Amino acid sequence: MNTALWIIAGVLAFVFAGSGAMKLVVPKDKLVAAGQGWAADVDANAIRGIGVVEILGAIGLIVPPLVHILPVLTPLAAVGLVLVMVGAIVTHGRRKEYPNVVINLVLLALAVTVAWGRFGPYAF
Repeated sequence: MNTALWIIAGVLAFVFAGSGAMKLVVPKDKLVAAGQGWAADVDANAIRGIGVVEILGAIGLIVPPLVHILPVLTPLAAVGLVLVMVGAIVTHGRRKEYPNVVINLVLLALAVTVAWGRFGPYAF
């Protein structure tokens, strides 16, 4: 199970690092044009803030246990990403963007799995 949690955390870190970097680098109007319609309703600074949170969550999933410094940050990062996904589900649900809701539910389930495993029986 420890290996599975590492794989899940790695996948989550990859997805959230990419998503967060996109929100930091790509201008708001280009995000909207690229199919991220929710960005039209959100302030550009809030979009960048979400990007920063996603990148920090990605880092928190992987780096602390690798360097053996504060590994408790890993399940806390997973909980933070759960909260980000809850916000994303609400936002996409209100906009009736149901395919995005499904993706967010999958990411939410993966983040919950990491939080459960790293807080519980497979803590570092």
